[in-house]
Amino acid sequence: MDTPRFGVPERLAQRMTMAEQHEYLRARLSRRRVLRGGAATAGTVAGAGLLGGAACAADTKPAPVASPKQVTATVDGARVAPFGRHLAFGADPRTQMRISWQVPFAVRKPYARIGTSPLELTRTVEAEIRHLHTPSLSDKLPAVDQFYLHAAVDDLRPGTTYYYGVGHADRDPAEPRHFSSVGTFRTAPERPGTFVFTAFGDQGVSYDALANDQLILGQNPSFHLHAGDLCYADTTGHGKKTDLYDARVWDSFLAQTDSVAASVPWMVTTGNHDMEAWYSPDGYGGQLARWSLPDNGPDPRKAPGVYSFVYGNVGVVALDANDVSYEISPNKGYTDGAQTRWLDRRLGQLRKRPGIDFLVVFFHHCAYSTTSAHASDGGVRDSWVPLLEKHQVDLVINGHNHVYERTDAIRGGKVARRVPIEGSADAVRDGIVYVTAGGAGAKLYEFPVPDSYEGHIKDLDEVKTYHWTKDGEKNRDSADWSRVRYTGFSFLAVEVEPGPRPRLTVTALAESGERVDRFEVTRPRRQ
Repeated sequence: MDTPRFGVPERLAQRMTMAEQHEYLRARLSRRRVLRGGAATAGTVAGAGLLGGAACAADTKPAPVASPKQVTATVDGARVAPFGRHLAFGADPRTQMRISWQVPFAVRKPYARIGTSPLELTRTVEAEIRHLHTPSLSDKLPAVDQFYLHAAVDDLRPGTTYYYGVGHADRDPAEPRHFSSVGTFRTAPERPGTFVFTAFGDQGVSYDALANDQLILGQNPSFHLHAGDLCYADTTGHGKKTDLYDARVWDSFLAQTDSVAASVPWMVTTGNHDMEAWYSPDGYGGQLARWSLPDNGPDPRKAPGVYSFVYGNVGVVALDANDVSYEISPNKGYTDGAQTRWLDRRLGQLRKRPGIDFLVVFFHHCAYSTTSAHASDGGVRDSWVPLLEKHQVDLVINGHNHVYERTDAIRGGKVARRVPIEGSADAVRDGIVYVTAGGAGAKLYEFPVPDSYEGHIKDLDEVKTYHWTKDGEKNRDSADWSRVRYTGFSFLAVEVEPGPRPRLTVTALAESGERVDRFEVTRPRRQ
């Protein structure tokens, strides 16, 4: 879908940057004299009952984000239950974890309790409160106040299972009556070992999204990569006056994700639907409020979806493709090239680091895809593909196109090695395999040709497709690299095996649990 420009008329949005859309929305709201909003009602509040969010009385001015002291809760703090827990690694997954959650009303002195036993949560870590205010951007929606809490837990022991509970001054998670809400996580090991990680993009809130989450949990992954377009609070993103941005959808999304992200670090990056113009000129104010991610990117306050981490023998790099996209341009060039320069440096550093065998890079817009919806982005190809090849990246994971598609091994824009189902590739010898894993739960797209996947193989010599050019136009071309295509909800499970000849076994699983694709990525045998 197009970039989210809720409430900006189409004739303007088509030529506006994200910063210009931000200014337009702020100016429009300042001209309103009266905004209708609903007062939050009192009562027992539990996470499962908050899928609609908490409405608060709207201000008549588009004031800066208020501090929690300015919003008065109407319920007893002891009855305010946390929900929407989501974990993320710090820059060092061996020793750092970030615990995030949400509450429906302002609370006093939030914190997390940590311990190596569920009955001994002896360590207390104070949490940061990030209050996000969304005014009534439509007569059909109330103003919304959301409270996101983040506890940065450092100095953990590698390869250790920890238990945790989240609470506040009026609700102690260590009390026996809250025992059922205790969560768990495990830090990265000190030395490489076999492990699994999962990945997808373009999730939203739906039965299919929830079903994928539960299948992911069954893989027992050490972490999960989300390649952007997280919840679709902007439902259409067409840039029309009828577009609705409903911040409460985030409540639903985080409640849906809690069953997995409360125990599996949920490492996200930004898609085009994650640019939300109201909160900040770059559209990432909402992202910064809701997520705590590694702060080792070029500028974590301006590019929250750009970072890296190392788990075992794998270096993982997250990128924000909004910065280079030719197709969707409101944030094109917003880092002035800083992200691309950082990518070159970071991949070089990771490739030289002892003990790292594989480099995995994930971002939203596709370098190589053949769908009828978005296909391939020439901006990604021009800015990043040369760097990915220079540093011999082993696997690239994208979203954006709501399907599963996988290429052969590509070098210089051409097939360097054909990789059929059950095939293998070596980035040093053969080139890079690119995977579009956009079937997380949002409405599916279509291919211009038949699907071809395990048990249903229909190989084609070429697929007529296109890529987006610098002028925002579609340039037609033929793709001989589209090896696997599946129109269905799905996700990736990647098993990592260290050793003299390290290996990634990449499996695509459908929502039904059936296997769609499987291939291997190897590295040269160590001397």
